[in-house]
Amino acid sequence: MSSPTPGGRLAGARGNATVLFTPRTPRVVAARRLHRRRDRDTTGRFLAEGPQAVREALTRPGVVTELFGTPTALDRHAELAALAAGGGVPVSEVTDDALAALAETVAPQGLVAVCRHLDVPLAQALAGAPRLVAVLAEIRDPGNAGTVLRTADAAGAGAVVFAGDAVDPYNGKCVRASAGSLFHVDVVRAADPVQAVDALRAAGLSILATTGYGEADLDDLTDAGRLAAPTAWLFGSEAHGLPPALTEAADARVRVPLHGRAESLNLAAAAAVCLYASARAQR
Repeated sequence: MSSPTPGGRLAGARGNATVLFTPRTPRVVAARRLHRRRDRDTTGRFLAEGPQAVREALTRPGVVTELFGTPTALDRHAELAALAAGGGVPVSEVTDDALAALAETVAPQGLVAVCRHLDVPLAQALAGAPRLVAVLAEIRDPGNAGTVLRTADAAGAGAVVFAGDAVDPYNGKCVRASAGSLFHVDVVRAADPVQAVDALRAAGLSILATTGYGEADLDDLTDAGRLAAPTAWLFGSEAHGLPPALTEAADARVRVPLHGRAESLNLAAAAAVCLYASARAQR
């Protein structure tokens, strides 16, 4: 079947001639099925596309189970191929057509990694005593979810909780929008958002719900020093906002002040403002 090449890569082999994997190669076919959530959930695997995501995935030992790449991309990113091979990860050369079948972008960058799911139980995430947590409550848009995850990582959050009927954090668009941050923070999936809030509060975090109609102004909370405490921010979908049960369960309902004429901020912008307000206060 597969044999190592002198560069440490793996590919189908006939004698000394390297045979690149094609869209019909069973391992490519199996990996391509991970575009479907059902198969991601069944196998506990997902795809990370592009050199940035692959690089961040490889920083976590045991996460990447296989790296696919075109010969051109593997030559261009030889350090990633070497890092994968040095960690015992199969590095498989594929045709351009096979890479296109594995990728979801219009102009793929030549590398796709098969990765293990990263999520941890909420209790395990809280055992690390995070001072900042983002809760994505029933957010369905993968681009928004991935962007908030990236922002939470940049603001120093220790965990991001996908609560209730939220988007799959391993959806390809969410993984790409996170720009590698998926591999930096504790990712938690909580079926019951209210139970998750109860656990966060029991761990000593203040629970703040974002809503345009909140009684508390973000600037006022900042000035009062309330954001210096360990905090979990609750973010809802742009279309429907937070579920009423979560809004009521929060310690405060917070609005971001609008000083101009804009009607509102989108989810990603509001999350960035709130998370960085906490990050500044906590530092």
